[in-house]
Amino acid sequence: MRYWLVCLGLLVWASLIVSKLFWLQIARHKEFVEKAQKQQEHTFEVAPRRGVLYDRNLRELAMTVQADSVFAVPSEIDDKKATVHALAQIVHSPEDSWTAEDQILERVNASRGFAWIARRLSPEATAKVKALNLKGIYFQKEFQRFYPDSEIAAQVLGYVGVDDNGLGGMEQKFDSRLHGEPGRMYAAMDARRHVMGSTEHEPEPGDNLVLTIDENIQFIAEKALDAAMQRTRAANGTVVVQDVHTGQILALAIRPTFDPNDFRHTTPALLRDHAVSDVYEPGSTFKLATYASALDLGIVKPDDMIDCQGGAITFNGRTIHDDKSDHYGVITIHEALEHSSDVAAVKLALRMGPDRFYQYIRNFGFGSRSGVELPGETRGLLRPPPKWGSTSIGSIAIGQEIAVTPIQLVSMVSTIANGGVFLPPHVLLTSQDKNGRIASQQNTQLAAFPFHAGEELPDPLPAGAHRVISTMTAAQMRKMMEGVVLYGTGKQAQLNGYSSGGKTGTAQKIDPATHTYSKTMHFASFAGIAPVNSPVIAVAVVLDDPKGGGVSYYGGAASAPVFTQVAQDTLEYLGVPHDVEIHAPHAPAKNLTAQDEEPMQEHTGDVNALIAAVNDLPADDPLRQAVNSARTPATPVKAPLSASSKDNDKKPADTTESATATTTASTPNARPVIPPQPEIVAVSLPTGKTVKVPSLIGMPVRQVVEQAAMAGLNLQVEGRGLVRSQQPEAGAQVPPGTQIVVHCAR
Repeated sequence: MRYWLVCLGLLVWASLIVSKLFWLQIARHKEFVEKAQKQQEHTFEVAPRRGVLYDRNLRELAMTVQADSVFAVPSEIDDKKATVHALAQIVHSPEDSWTAEDQILERVNASRGFAWIARRLSPEATAKVKALNLKGIYFQKEFQRFYPDSEIAAQVLGYVGVDDNGLGGMEQKFDSRLHGEPGRMYAAMDARRHVMGSTEHEPEPGDNLVLTIDENIQFIAEKALDAAMQRTRAANGTVVVQDVHTGQILALAIRPTFDPNDFRHTTPALLRDHAVSDVYEPGSTFKLATYASALDLGIVKPDDMIDCQGGAITFNGRTIHDDKSDHYGVITIHEALEHSSDVAAVKLALRMGPDRFYQYIRNFGFGSRSGVELPGETRGLLRPPPKWGSTSIGSIAIGQEIAVTPIQLVSMVSTIANGGVFLPPHVLLTSQDKNGRIASQQNTQLAAFPFHAGEELPDPLPAGAHRVISTMTAAQMRKMMEGVVLYGTGKQAQLNGYSSGGKTGTAQKIDPATHTYSKTMHFASFAGIAPVNSPVIAVAVVLDDPKGGGVSYYGGAASAPVFTQVAQDTLEYLGVPHDVEIHAPHAPAKNLTAQDEEPMQEHTGDVNALIAAVNDLPADDPLRQAVNSARTPATPVKAPLSASSKDNDKKPADTTESATATTTASTPNARPVIPPQPEIVAVSLPTGKTVKVPSLIGMPVRQVVEQAAMAGLNLQVEGRGLVRSQQPEAGAQVPPGTQIVVHCAR
């Protein structure tokens, strides 16, 4: 009996042990394994190497380098407060609160196994931390984004935050592709929390992307814009350079800018890409679309006559005036564009009718996103004809009651330059070109795409491309644009050795304090092409509120010289053959007379209608989001929209307020007339000397301009064709800077 009792006791004892083992090793196996891992291992996420952003010639614009980060194992630190104090003296910078001593101590006290001290230190700071030889302090290699050209194309590239997330520009737009797949590092620790070893799961690097940007052309554009900002003291500026035969953006310069390597000093305002996120009423530059549409419909031809009615037209109870000093009667269509007659533009729009005119505007790309691969693009403001007022067609014809972006503007000019086909703009090269070369792929299998001046459109056309105007219409418009540069307000857009064409524009801004058109704040713009007969590039220049340095705020004086510098240097860099004679080393005289100056517009647009157009935008449009986030009274919206006016070097006429995205609704308000402010262009030559007047008889206008410039003489041209007479006569000795008057006839 005793034997069986002992056996029973052993059986019960064994059953309890087996049950306990079953409970620990099988039923709760997963739970205890996880606890063991937490005690014995620490898992670190290993960031992948972010993809490289290249320019079209495979120059690195954004790359990834390695940097040391410091972390602590708090359980190993004997005196946490003293350790943290010593570290903070090295790693903390005033603008970075995350590395402040109290913040580091809070992280160290909150964990036993792991706490970040500082991320991505400089080599100097790393060396100082290592020299302390502190217990419980370790180093981890991490990737750090580096921009070798600092501020070059900053708004296009964006920057990367401390957690390797793209913020702004291409870094944000293609963050998922650039980021890659993170890896894992497993560190084994003993009972005393000492690291015994580690294993890694390798991360997968992100894709490398090739941009359409040419680093050299980008530098040219930014250099010219910097000079303009210093010269005009503008609030901000935008320059866009586009390949007219592919739609690719060769340069996109924004000022003011920032250094993406020092992102802690970056603000949302500096990140803003004005080329795609801001809109303004284009004013006179939009007349290119009006004239092109009328020519393409066969309503008029460049040499047809049009009656400007002495500078005033009344329809549906509203009168639109040319400038008070302009009283043109019957002139040709091309002369109407050169003189920028509002009356002529309104007449052309009325002949087209709202539906046909609207369709051409849409075909030029206005009122819709261009598709450029940049975040924050707005559609701009363009209402359909059913929402137009009785006089809206006249306002839109002269660039009012419509708001556009610089990208839309340069694309419209490119359409005229390439023979009439709209090509969607791009800043990212496609995966393959027609020869099958790789433009965007993971790792380093990349091919450069150096820009070469082309003369033909892609075949087949890319997605989104479509014909807007005929080849003949485009050719006629190019010649008319050249006339603006030769005879009108675009004289300061003349190039040396290259023909050029374009259109100037000036637009008044809304004063956010008064919600009325400002008497002192303007947008000055110029949109042009070069060379005229075989265009290679289109350039749009927009300066926000040029207001100093003795420079006129009009587009012809403020923005046209920027076009000249960018186009001249870009064409020379690309090796484009000259199509006209080269001037002497000093620039030609580009004096503007009263006839050359573009008259100021009256603001006749419907204020409330354009404001309402913002609310008609889709909910995802950034312009609408900006407006909805600024619904408090007297709060300006970040996306500036201007009132437009014709570019002029004379005087503003009475204006009436129109809508903007920078303000809430306002009441039309008349402006007083400002006295004339003609531009004076002087030739700097030694005083006390005389120069001999050259013989200009029989020469074409372009050659006359060159000869006068080489002689140091100003020039006034009357008529067209070859020079038939001149005053003073050839051989006369006159002081430098004397104005020579030549009379031309065909």
